Amino acid sequence: MTVWIERELCNGCKRCIQACPYGAIELEDGKARILERCTGCGACLAVCKQEAVKSDLRPREIPDFSDRSGVWVFAEQRGGVLHPVSLELLGKARELAEALGQEVAALLLGDGVGALAETLVRHGAEKVFLGEDPVLKNYRSLPYTDVIENLIEKHKPNVLLMGATHVGRDLAPRVSRRVGVGLTADCTELEIDPGERILLQTRPAFGGNVMATIANRFSRPQMATVRPGVMEAREIPRNQGEVIPFPVDLSENEAGTVVLEVVKEERQRVDLSQARVIVAGGRGVGDRAGFEVLEELAGLLGGVTAGTRVAVEEGWIGADRQVGQTGQSVRPELYIACGISGAIQHRAGMMNARYIVAVNKDPRAPIFQVADWGIVGDLRDVVPQMIEQLKSRQPS
Repeated sequence: MTVWIERELCNGCKRCIQACPYGAIELEDGKARILERCTGCGACLAVCKQEAVKSDLRPREIPDFSDRSGVWVFAEQRGGVLHPVSLELLGKARELAEALGQEVAALLLGDGVGALAETLVRHGAEKVFLGEDPVLKNYRSLPYTDVIENLIEKHKPNVLLMGATHVGRDLAPRVSRRVGVGLTADCTELEIDPGERILLQTRPAFGGNVMATIANRFSRPQMATVRPGVMEAREIPRNQGEVIPFPVDLSENEAGTVVLEVVKEERQRVDLSQARVIVAGGRGVGDRAGFEVLEELAGLLGGVTAGTRVAVEEGWIGADRQVGQTGQSVRPELYIACGISGAIQHRAGMMNARYIVAVNKDPRAPIFQVADWGIVGDLRDVVPQMIEQLKSRQPS
C-alpha cells in the first residue's frame, strides 16, 4: 500500500505525525511528508481532518464462509483417559453452537480409545470424529497435526477449540499455521457476536493488565485455546450423537519422532480446579506462618489453600497452588481471598467462583469490586475469629 500527502490540502496540523506509530511522517516547509519507513498501516488516514493524507488502500473483503459449519472440540486424552478440559470445552461449544444454529463435534484421536466417544456424546457432542491408529497412541506433534489438518480441509468447521494444556499449546499453533488461520491462546471467555455471528475470544493481554477481545473475520476455522478450569462441564444424559470413524493413513516413518518409553512421575500436585472451597492468600498474609492459619481455616471448611504469584515467589506456598493468569483457573463454590489486592492477573483465575469473600484492610482494594461479601480489616484479626466461630459450631 502507498500513502502520500496532497500538499495543497495539508495545513501542517501535525495530527498525522502524532498518530503514526512508526515515526514515518515529518514536517517539511510546514507540510507533512511521508518517510521511507512508512509501513502503510493507515493510522494517519483517519486523523487528517483536511483529507490531505491519501492512499491506494482498498477495504479488505470478508470471504464467503457460508460453507463453514460446526463447533469442534479437540478431545484430548492421555492413556485412554479424557482430560477434564475436553469436557469443559464441550459445555461451552454447546452454547456457541446453539447461538450459531450449528452442530457440536469432538475430535478423538488415539489407539483403542473408541469407548471414550460415549462420554463425549453425554457431554454435548453431536458428532465424534474417531481416528484410531497405533501411530496415534501417544501424542506426537506431526501425526496429530496431519490428521486434524486433513479433517479440517474435508469437513470445513467454523470453530475449533482446544485446551491450553501442554498438548494443546503445542498442537494448536501447528494446526493454525498449517491451515492458514489465526489463533487466540489462553482464552478466559468465548461468546458469539449476535450481529456478525462470529466468535469473540477474550484473553488477558499486556501482562494481564487488560482483557482483550479478539475476533477473526477473515479466515476459518476460528481457533482458540482455553485454560483448564475456566469453563464448566455439563452432562446431557439424553443427548444423541453419531460416532464417525475415519481412516488414518500414517506410517511411523512420517511421525518424525519415536516414543521409546513413557515414564510417569508421581507428584502430589493439587488440582485446584476440582476444589469446592478455596482459601487463598496474597502479599498481605506476610509469611509462611500466616498461611498455616489459612490452612486451618480451609481444613474447617473442607477446602484447600491457594495463593497469588507473590505468595509463590516468596516461598509461602507451592507453585502448584497458584491461582491466576500464570497459575490455575478455578471455579469453587466458595473463594475466600485473604490479603489479596485483586490485581487483574489474579482475578482472571478466580472470577468463576460462585461466591467470593474478600478480607483486606484497604477498603479501596480492587478485590472488593468482584467480591460478594467484603470484610475490611486485618486478616490477622479476622481469620482467627472465623476459625473460632467455626470451631464453636462443630459438634463436640
